[in-house]
Amino acid sequence: MGHTKNTEIGRKYIIPYALYRVDGYVSANLARKVTGFSEDDLQYLWKAIINMFEYDHSAARGNMAVRELIVFKHDSELGNAPAYKLFDTIHVQKKDGVIAPRNYTDYDITVDESKIPEHVTCTRMI
Repeated sequence: MGHTKNTEIGRKYIIPYALYRVDGYVSANLARKVTGFSEDDLQYLWKAIINMFEYDHSAARGNMAVRELIVFKHDSELGNAPAYKLFDTIHVQKKDGVIAPRNYTDYDITVDESKIPEHVTCTRMI
């Protein structure tokens, strides 16, 4: 006699709200030497990232949305600071009094611009 699965429906764990963070890179040096990736392509990439869940809604993804895109741009093609140091300037913290976040507004997202070195600019896109 085979084992009957009786836990397939109704016993899934549900996370009512989650805030995901993704770090990414665009190499100006590689774009110039190999791919031909242009400034116009970069603008299309930002637009695509910001809107990535707007045109393809799915029940599996619920109400996923890109809430903010934080871009660090270097004056030098090879960079003016290590990426990890720039990513470390971004802080996500639950607001005071929030025990179980249920909304994006339950968080404070800040960038410590005092730690961003000279020749690097930070742009926050929503």
